[in-house]
Amino acid sequence: MKKSIINQIENSLEEDDDEEERKESDDYIEIILDETKEEIYLPSTVDFQDVSAKYQQIMFFYESGINQVIAKLQILVNEFKFCNDRNPIDNISSRVKSLESITNKMKRKGLPLTMNYMVKELHDIAGVRVVCPFISDVYYVANILVNQHDVEVLEIKDYIKNPKPNGYRSLHLIIMVDVYFSDHKSQVPVEIQLRTIAMNFWASTEHQLRYKKDRKFTPAMQEELLDCSRLMAEADAKMQKLAEQFSVTDE
Repeated sequence: MKKSIINQIENSLEEDDDEEERKESDDYIEIILDETKEEIYLPSTVDFQDVSAKYQQIMFFYESGINQVIAKLQILVNEFKFCNDRNPIDNISSRVKSLESITNKMKRKGLPLTMNYMVKELHDIAGVRVVCPFISDVYYVANILVNQHDVEVLEIKDYIKNPKPNGYRSLHLIIMVDVYFSDHKSQVPVEIQLRTIAMNFWASTEHQLRYKKDRKFTPAMQEELLDCSRLMAEADAKMQKLAEQFSVTDE
């Protein structure tokens, strides 16, 4: 029987470099890369058509993982809609990292710009975001997902309990999810970000401000954003307390 998300967070902090787990996570590579050690470079405007086709094949692989996770979440949404008095999932969105984003991340990590390294080293190419009303909903939905038999947890980063220095808060899961193709089953890595509505508001507006091209981001602006992040966290805590009080009253 799988453990709660809290226990898995604690274990992930203690066993972050588990070699056996990492080995299992690489099994999916054989589906989209040749067994040869020849490196295939990421496509650019001068690449041949077959290289671009290979890249698109890999992106389809990740899109399939996203579709599988969204299907699981949508089933939960419908179940909560018909069987519960409220829904712990407010909205769901997804994305596959752009080639530009992938390339920039690989450069930051000092990796060769090849498809082999992209697949082996980046586990967040496929991403799903789940926004919940309350903090307790974040962990509740995460627990449901990680306890499904065809979901394997690779990594957990709890930026709610341990926010990033810039004020970012969210619960990140890297999972392997089973996807059935026409003649085989593969495990696809997907990053799932779970956060509250307040956390999502801060993250979305922070991104808009930080990456605005015609404005320089200053230390003073960063401090203002940190203050806003603290205010959002306080609001989340108060809303969580109210939710617990209403729950007790209803019983």
